[in-house]
Amino acid sequence: MEKQPEPTDGFKGLVRWATTPPQSVAVYFVILVLVLGMSFYAGTLSPKKQAGTALPPATAPRN
Repeated sequence: MEKQPEPTDGFKGLVRWATTPPQSVAVYFVILVLVLGMSFYAGTLSPKKQAGTALPPATAPRN
């Protein structure tokens, strides 16, 4: 009996391809750049101002 080659298409094949040594380094750096870029982008966003929420007066008692 001959051994049938496993199919390399689909998600399983992509994971198998991405975990081989040369590609795994490239995949690691691509994911690292994406995470750093998304973190930078999220840090530059301004929070939405909510209507009707004013700061308490400076003379308000503290608990």
